[in-house]
Amino acid sequence: MLQRILKAPQKSFFLMGPRGSGKTTWLRATFPEAHVFDLLSEETYQRLLASPGLFADQLRAVPPDKWVIVDEVQRLPWLLNEVHRFSEERDIRFVLCGSSARKLKRAGVNLLAGRALHRSMHPFVPEELGPQFDLEDALHYGLLPIVWDSRAKEETLGSYAQLYLKEEIQAEALVRNLPGFARFLPLAALFHGQFVNMTNIAREAGVARTTVAGYLDILEETLLCFRLSAYEAKLRVRERKLPKWYWSDPGIVRAMKRSTGSLAPEERGALFEGMVAQLLRAYRDYRGICDDIYYWAPSSRSETEVDFLLLRGADLIAVEAKSGNSFAEAWCKGLRAVAELKGLVRRMIVYPRGPVLRTQDGIDVYPFQHFAALLAGNML
Repeated sequence: MLQRILKAPQKSFFLMGPRGSGKTTWLRATFPEAHVFDLLSEETYQRLLASPGLFADQLRAVPPDKWVIVDEVQRLPWLLNEVHRFSEERDIRFVLCGSSARKLKRAGVNLLAGRALHRSMHPFVPEELGPQFDLEDALHYGLLPIVWDSRAKEETLGSYAQLYLKEEIQAEALVRNLPGFARFLPLAALFHGQFVNMTNIAREAGVARTTVAGYLDILEETLLCFRLSAYEAKLRVRERKLPKWYWSDPGIVRAMKRSTGSLAPEERGALFEGMVAQLLRAYRDYRGICDDIYYWAPSSRSETEVDFLLLRGADLIAVEAKSGNSFAEAWCKGLRAVAELKGLVRRMIVYPRGPVLRTQDGIDVYPFQHFAALLAGNML
């Protein structure tokens, strides 16, 4: 089994991550002696659903200071009341694992405020795969363990969308109009790395605009997607304020679009930018490389933009992702536009492969795997 870089805290914590990201495998390896409630098991789920008191009865038999894992906790969020009680009365430590924050947000998670930490499990990062990592394969199939470990990656990837619809959406009754949501998914995948046009998606999916807004919330709360807010730098231009939309894995994007075969030239740029976004997000959560991640762009319809601004204390690091294989001066346009930004300490470009470069005005240019190694060593 590949070694994941997520480190377990010493107190109770929530572990959230998209379906197929390897949470259960990591938990079993990290806490081999833990008492496990697997709510993905229909037998366990139905038993606790029919007899709510059984959960407390079993916890009473668990020795103090022992770890208890509740896998897919979002299926029975009321269990959190007992988790709260037993963590206080018996000093039992819990791992509350799930692939959806939607039901938990609406079911009293605040009861655990200050008593349970929050951790995220992401798709693989290059550091975890070592020599197995291949950028082309990563862009093609993504880095979800459920796909990466499969001998039939294309087939597994193709079934991911149906698995998501069946086990995450239909089983949890998150939407009333499942056919409409199914039509929405490939349309939403087209906006990977872009500003979402909800009106266009609503028209194509045959649902209301407000419904699309709700669907986007579901994708975010089931951890398949995330949004980057605009950074308000207050330079001499009016700045864009709409968030940018990303999927958490290039393979998921292709699965939702039902894309198969080799990468099309027109999808490569968005997939590469999204992979850089997800890599930054993973290392923010795993290693604390920054406090938050933004993008910057003027409000005018200009191609000037900076893909990522990393906020670390009072400092900013600007990162631009480019999918071409040969450095071009035009790539520096956005980074030069923010050169006078207060707190900016470093500017860099990430591209798929090639030499490490540095421009005359101090912009670092890194191939992807060199950039990933910098993140792994916390050397940004």
